[in-house]
Parts: sequence; structure tokens; C-alpha cells
Amino acid sequence: MAADGRDGRKATVDPRLLELLACPLTKGPLTWDEERSELISRVAKLAYPVRDGIPIMLPSEARTISADDMLTPPPRLSGPS
Repeated sequence: MAADGRDGRKATVDPRLLELLACPLTKGPLTWDEERSELISRVAKLAYPVRDGIPIMLPSEARTISADDMLTPPPRLSGPS
């Protein structure tokens, strides 16, 4: 399991926060990639990192998503029922 890279713990995003966040470039929805601890904007083809539970919503910090990543179905957010 991937960690957020700082303290070795797995990063998480509150489902309510995910509903409020949008891609700063497209203003479109984001999906949570738990494995990589990233917020994904499929429209912008960018992955924004989450460090210490804080989404880094700067395009300069985002990773460009490859064509292979785009073929993979979007990750589903899992949360409490």
C-alpha cells in the first residue's frame, strides 16, 4: 500500500471534502486514487498529490497522467456506509 511519503501512513481523503473539491484548471470533478494518494482530474489529465492529508491543488505540483492511466477505469471512492 502506498503512503503519502512523509510519515509512512496511508493518506486518506474525507468523502465530503472530495465532493467540494474541483480541478483548479477545468473546475471539473476529481476522483481519489487511494493507491497513489492522488486526486485525479481525468479531463485535465492531471493527478494532484495529497501530502499529510492535505490536497496540493497546484498544477505545478500535479503529475501528468499517461495514456495508459487514462485507459484504466477511474478509481472508486470507498468510505463509510
